[in-house]
Parts: sequence; C-alpha cells; structure tokens
Amino acid sequence: MSYVMKVLQPGESVVYSARLHWFVYLPAIVPLAIAAALAAGGLELPQWRTAFEIGAGVFLLFAATTGFRAFIRRTTTELAITSHRVIYKAGLFGRHTIEMSLAKIESVDVDQSILGRIFGYGTLVLRGTGGSLEPIRNIGDPLGFRNNITAG
Repeated sequence: MSYVMKVLQPGESVVYSARLHWFVYLPAIVPLAIAAALAAGGLELPQWRTAFEIGAGVFLLFAATTGFRAFIRRTTTELAITSHRVIYKAGLFGRHTIEMSLAKIESVDVDQSILGRIFGYGTLVLRGTGGSLEPIRNIGDPLGFRNNITAG
C-alpha cells in the first residue's frame, strides 16, 4: 500500500497524483552514451581495443549505478493532491514528507527551463502561510499539478 493511501483521513480522497519526470534518468543516459561510443571506438581502432573496452566498462558501471539510484528515487517518490491537502513523500529507507493543507497554501510557483517546457517537467514551489517554502523538483506536468491545487 502506498504512503498516500496509508495517511488518508476519513472522508479524504485523492484528486490528482503525479510522478517525477523521466529526466531524472538523464545523469545515467549520458555515461551510457559515452560507454556506447567508447565500445564503438574500440571496434574501429583494434590496437586500442582493450583501453576502449575498459573505459566503456567504467562508464557502463557508472551509468548502471546512477540509473539504479534514479529508478529508486522515481519509484519511491509520491506526489498527490487530496481533497484536503498536498502530500509529497520521498525516500526508500529514510523518509522525507511534506504535507500541506490546501487552505494554508498561499501561492504555487512553477519554474521551468527551456528543456523543462519542451519535455514537460519543472520545479513546483509551494508557499504556505507563515512564509514556508517547499520546493518539489523534477515533477512531470507541473502546470497540471499547479492547476489541480489552485482549482480546489
């Protein structure tokens, strides 16, 4: 059972849920591409084949560990808007949660870079009463998430 479903109060229901964008895998995709280029270079230059294979193996190992971390981060992060509050939970062994009542949210800011606008990801900053700022980074469809907060 997910964290959000465990913490729902009586009479509370999930209105909207979101995930982290697939761009969290980008730090793993880049070394994977470098490993592929090194492996291809080893085929073109047989006298340097062993060096290229070692380099490709190092970058492949780095890509695998970075990709695994991104996978864990993406699968263990929950974002939801309920009928009463916004819930954010991250972490596998340790847990970081943000739960903010919809009535206590003063504004919702969306920060998107050019790539974020093209690929549909960004950072959401929830401003609560009392001056608290809660940034949620790399969320997929941040405008849809914001619209569901401000509409309710």
